Amino acid sequence: METLQHWRQIKVRLQQRAALIAAVRAYFDRQGFLEIETPVVIAAPAPEEYIEGIPVENGFLRTSPELQMKKLLCADYEKIYQIGPCFRRNEFGARHRPEFTLLEWYETKLDYRQLLEFTAGLLRFAARNVTGSLQFTYQGQAVDLEAPPEIITVREACRQYAGIELERIATEAEFDEIMVSRLEPRLGMGRMTFLIDYPAARAALARRKPGAPEIAERWELYIAGMELANAYGELTDPVEQRQRFLRTQAVRAENHLLSYPFPEDFFAALEAGLPECSGAALGIDRLAMIFTDAADISEVRV
Repeated sequence: METLQHWRQIKVRLQQRAALIAAVRAYFDRQGFLEIETPVVIAAPAPEEYIEGIPVENGFLRTSPELQMKKLLCADYEKIYQIGPCFRRNEFGARHRPEFTLLEWYETKLDYRQLLEFTAGLLRFAARNVTGSLQFTYQGQAVDLEAPPEIITVREACRQYAGIELERIATEAEFDEIMVSRLEPRLGMGRMTFLIDYPAARAALARRKPGAPEIAERWELYIAGMELANAYGELTDPVEQRQRFLRTQAVRAENHLLSYPFPEDFFAALEAGLPECSGAALGIDRLAMIFTDAADISEVRV
């Protein structure tokens, strides 16, 4: 149980967190984005293989606002963002809580590599406003956000850091183990790292890369071994998206995970037409940890 002394000790970090959120809003507002709010209680989360929603009366607490925001894109919204709480069952640790704060945004007519550049600009803008500098130290690791980001494919990272060819990873569980134990601790050392071009099976809502259908337009952002953001060139084909969701639901059933109602309202919007777009989700709590040199997520949120 946290004491009053705990809250006194983290007051400065909470002030810096507030400055971070203000800087995020300023960055998006200057870029012409519309800030929105979508419901926290939803009928059904997007089915993802190992992310568990939290059931409540009349639905679930959202694991992310993705499906609700994409419905707005189908209604001709072009640049939208929101900052708010999300919830995932059984997630607790130094970098995880069942409740966390997520920044999520989408822009039409933007590809996933352009989104990468936009995101690097966001972090630089936020760092200047929170820390006063693009150079700082996180848990003994010097970080320079002014340095050009490292951009490395999943295939290259597997070869370089795990000594294995991507095609030799036999199962999704093995892929996840290699990611967590051998790749992630090596990413974002000294600068931003964007890990790009995931296997299509590891990106449930991302479009396939033209000319390389085994690869999905997905990247994740790392600093000092910590994952901060996940982004997609968004899948716009309702037929393929339905097939992917059905496959994911089958995997969830095999693993005795929660059963979600199928999000038919999302597909009704998708069938009306989702424009070409890209989107990203960034953990505000984790970015606050990076900027305030916090070792545990409890040091940057109440």
